[in-house]
Amino acid sequence: MLLSALTGLLLFAAWPMSPLTFLIFVAFVPLLWLERQGVRRWSLFGYVYLAMLIWNSLATWWIWNSTAPGAIGAIMANSLLMCIPWLGFSAVKKRLGDTAGYISLVVFWISFEYIHLQNWGLSWPWLTVGNVFASRPNWIQWYEYTGESGGSLWVMTANILLFRVIWKKKQHRRFDRQLALFGALTLIVPFLLSGLVLLINSSGNRSQQSSPGNIVIVQPNIDPYEKIETGSFEAQLQKLIRLSDTAIDKDTKLVVWPETALFVDNGIDEEHMKENRFLAPLWDFMRRHPNINLLTGIESYRTFKFHHSPSARLIPEANLWFESYNAAALLDSSGPVSFYHKSKLVPGVETLPPFLHILDAWFEKFGGTTAGYTGQDDRSAMISTNQSWRIAPAVCYESIYGEFISHYIDNGADIIAIITNDGWWGDTPGYKQHLSYARLRAIENRRWVIRSANTGISAVISADGHIETSQPWQKEATIKCTVSPVNRLTFYCRYGDCISKLALVITVLFLGWHSMTLIKIRTSRG
Repeated sequence: MLLSALTGLLLFAAWPMSPLTFLIFVAFVPLLWLERQGVRRWSLFGYVYLAMLIWNSLATWWIWNSTAPGAIGAIMANSLLMCIPWLGFSAVKKRLGDTAGYISLVVFWISFEYIHLQNWGLSWPWLTVGNVFASRPNWIQWYEYTGESGGSLWVMTANILLFRVIWKKKQHRRFDRQLALFGALTLIVPFLLSGLVLLINSSGNRSQQSSPGNIVIVQPNIDPYEKIETGSFEAQLQKLIRLSDTAIDKDTKLVVWPETALFVDNGIDEEHMKENRFLAPLWDFMRRHPNINLLTGIESYRTFKFHHSPSARLIPEANLWFESYNAAALLDSSGPVSFYHKSKLVPGVETLPPFLHILDAWFEKFGGTTAGYTGQDDRSAMISTNQSWRIAPAVCYESIYGEFISHYIDNGADIIAIITNDGWWGDTPGYKQHLSYARLRAIENRRWVIRSANTGISAVISADGHIETSQPWQKEATIKCTVSPVNRLTFYCRYGDCISKLALVITVLFLGWHSMTLIKIRTSRG
């Protein structure tokens, strides 16, 4: 049990924003040691679950500040699901031997991350192992080829090789130099590759244009709970306008406001924004600055004469259907230019998968949603009317989905804009981790990232993942920056997460191999 707890503690100790990132290369060794001692499968499950529960609890406890029941459910469920790759590894190793077993652990874990942490209705990619290097951009410049799954591959392989060296020394009382050398190279070569990629990029800077103007990022520091409870939209809008006016100059081309900056009771009709009396000060502001575009978060809706989508809800008295959106809107002085509807919705808070609708009443009791918001399928860039930037919008925690963001870049986006509201969690590690994950998106796509966070931290991140400037937590502030559009496509943008897809193929082969072995055994016994 102590070894199990040690894995959980080491994973937490390595996690952003800890300075002890290097501990990730030994974090899984205690669990591997337990498995090698021949514990029964269900005992292994208990040990793994304890380790994952400790890691999840210590690294993401801050979810409690937003929703206590949601935090308990998410931490327990995520810890449980993280046991699946280890149980599969144990089964394969027992039937097919050590080498196949340890390879299976790597591919099962990466496949699990790709499916559960990225690509289904209850996805939660916060603890993808490759995220551990988010505050160490100089270690992982090669993410432009592999994405975060490359980091997961590095970590899992290094842990297994280190464990094998230690175990062989214990069993045979001699040092396996060949295995140790291979392990050392596995650990060191990625550092060297990162330095090489950084050197090549710094000397080239291909396809980077001069900046068409400056950008003003606004951080209004509005308490999200007060925003909902008081409904003082007019005062909040005036604050956003006042802060923007203090920073705008003749060269400003884009102003960025945070998630749900435009929020009124019952939402804002996207098709009639110009007629909304609450937004009159907004349009006055835009007319005073006819050369700028405004990218802002908005709580919005649209109405339809038919059941437009599964998430559309009926307005009985009007015989109309409507969809609600947590959206981004690009505006100019003439009105709305384009909208983006947040697609990666927070499970239990903004949406529920169909198979969990039996829990609708429970989630509503704790401030959640039943039908939820409606997202959009395409990843089209938002094109500014002043021909300045082609924007990849990321609302809230969408920025932690690597391949998701890369689709915008593949479709022509030359800058990433994150609009978020991290104030739900309070002054906890949550918002700091969220900021650090944005650095991974910059590296993977080689795009500048501009980040407007309601309560902070707002920031500008360069294409190599370094934070150029930022504004601290819980402060009214603006950032004026000059950001260059970048047009070149990285390998990751062009081809996506190749490592995870290859891991999925190998996982299927392992499962087929394992199944055939079981069939042969049962046939021979029969």
